[in-house]
Amino acid sequence: MKSLRFPHPLVLLTFFIVLAAALSYVLPAGEFARHLDPVTQRDVVEAGSYHRVPASPVSFLGLLAAVPQGLAAAAPVVFLIFLAGGAFTVVDQTGALRYGVDGLLRHAQGRQGLIIPLVSLLFATLGALENMGEEVIALVPVLLVLMRRLGYPSLTAVAASLGAAVVGAAFSPINPFQVIIAQNLAQLPPVSGWVFRTVFLAIALTIWILGTLRHARRHQVAPELRAADAEADAAGSSGRAGLVLLLVLVVFAVFGYGVVALHWDFVQMSALFFGLGVGAGLLGGRGLTGTAEGFVAGFRDMAFSGMLVGFAQAIFVVLGQGHVIDTIVQGLAAPLAHLPVAAAALGMMAVHTALHLPVPSVSGQAVLTMPLLVPLSDLIGLSRQVTVLAYQYAAGLGDLLTPTNGALMAVLAACGVRYDQWLRFAGRLYGLLLALGAAAVGLAIVVGL
Repeated sequence: MKSLRFPHPLVLLTFFIVLAAALSYVLPAGEFARHLDPVTQRDVVEAGSYHRVPASPVSFLGLLAAVPQGLAAAAPVVFLIFLAGGAFTVVDQTGALRYGVDGLLRHAQGRQGLIIPLVSLLFATLGALENMGEEVIALVPVLLVLMRRLGYPSLTAVAASLGAAVVGAAFSPINPFQVIIAQNLAQLPPVSGWVFRTVFLAIALTIWILGTLRHARRHQVAPELRAADAEADAAGSSGRAGLVLLLVLVVFAVFGYGVVALHWDFVQMSALFFGLGVGAGLLGGRGLTGTAEGFVAGFRDMAFSGMLVGFAQAIFVVLGQGHVIDTIVQGLAAPLAHLPVAAAALGMMAVHTALHLPVPSVSGQAVLTMPLLVPLSDLIGLSRQVTVLAYQYAAGLGDLLTPTNGALMAVLAACGVRYDQWLRFAGRLYGLLLALGAAAVGLAIVVGL
């Protein structure tokens, strides 16, 4: 496994785009009828409505055009990546990040081992509350400075942030974009079964945090000492770094409130980080020109991460143009009707795991599959709650590994972590967590959840 080396992320994603186009020539085109669900306000499929449609294979020009179309579709996320990256580059140039991390480490003297669990629990909570994903990209610069000052590898920043957020979201009892949508589609009371889910959430987070700590300590090196450059010292001596850091903390508080309570989308988040960059530059003494130069440097550093999100979205664009997504869903779900109850539940997990590659959106996967699998579960005598569990654990955990997850690829690129490095770390933990999810599904069947 150590010799495994994956191709460049752009090569990998381009391969999947080409594969998606090839499927439009191999698989029959088909669609489900859809209607607007009044509760979720999303278009959901109608069970038993799958039908063939005229073939629409994706041409070579269509294949090439899918990349800019994917970038256009992912534009809000791409702009967030650019503006957040630019803002934190400005903040870093004021010396505030190093100033803040140094202060944190001084106060945590002798208790540095608690930092990874605390950071992981913070991001896991955000994942459980609002399915945090792309938003993590904006916080990468702070996390990298912190981990380097602790002597931990950059991969630790990914694991303690996006990785913990994904695990929190996958096992959450209250994630509105995952379990709540699925429960609404299954006509179950919202947040029903929360005690059962909370128990397994605690177990899952324990597994992930221990795995993160083990990797961090095994690969720990001498901590990166703060460079005593004149710029940082001047900022610290004048109190500018403290003011900039205070602004960063205020922005984080507003960011959290806006995302969780006000349901901000990426436009509002991008605007907030743009304001942070401008404010930090002026407070930190960078001036208008220095602030603009900082933004330009940040744009340059985050360009690769932004492009990866667009390339990942292009895969879904191609599958949609070829009208083969519904065909894939129909082909995966149909055989489950002939399986015993327990085997069907585990089969649903396998279906969701496989389906998450072409459909990397958990909410999109819910509205695509729940209307099909819920009637099937009623037919074979499987609890609807168990059907939701099978979707939740398998689809949610898929975000840890699938290369079509733009947030994952962007965060890895921003942290300088290769995809194969991440697979070696996360693959084993993913297997343990998926087994935990399967055990939870089996227990839910036994206790009659």
